[in-house]
Amino acid sequence: EVGPASIIYPNVFLQGKTKLGSSVIVETGSIIKNSKIEDKVQVKAHCYITDSVIQKSAAIGPFAHLRPETEIGPEVKIGNFVEIKKSRLGKGAKVSHLSYVGDADIGEESNLGCGFITCNYDGQKKHKTIIGDRTFVGSDSQVVAPVTIGNDCYVASSTTITHNMPDGSFAISRGRQVTKEGLAKKFLKTPKS
Repeated sequence: EVGPASIIYPNVFLQGKTKLGSSVIVETGSIIKNSKIEDKVQVKAHCYITDSVIQKSAAIGPFAHLRPETEIGPEVKIGNFVEIKKSRLGKGAKVSHLSYVGDADIGEESNLGCGFITCNYDGQKKHKTIIGDRTFVGSDSQVVAPVTIGNDCYVASSTTITHNMPDGSFAISRGRQVTKEGLAKKFLKTPKS
């Protein structure tokens, strides 16, 4: 089903029981299977969406992959090269680029930086990540599930979270930078004259 004033670009495939609301835009190369897309959603080019729900005024892609049991809340932004699996993202949450969110519950207005990863599989079982409302997670960070990060938290870039964080807390876990001036020549190949 396709609602009024929706625009479907060339080479889009709507399969199974897929329903698009009104004023939806689905750009070229996208594939949507058995999913519900609510009003005013924009699905940018080359997205793959299966068994998911995308609520009003969300933006997806380009090149995003929404796997089964994904629920995208209203006004959520899922950017390029983001994969979401069996997760719920609350209103206004953002996962803008190059990230994997699996088996997770992400709160409203939370922002997951570039290169964020949920480490949800231990080789035998899948585990859940919970991130509260208005939490900021810096780029190149990962959470090792099961783990809970509260509301209004801040995770510094390049941090690995392995323990729960209470509301309003700050976390950082990275090695200190050591700079040895002039030592690069030991490791770099120099062209022969």
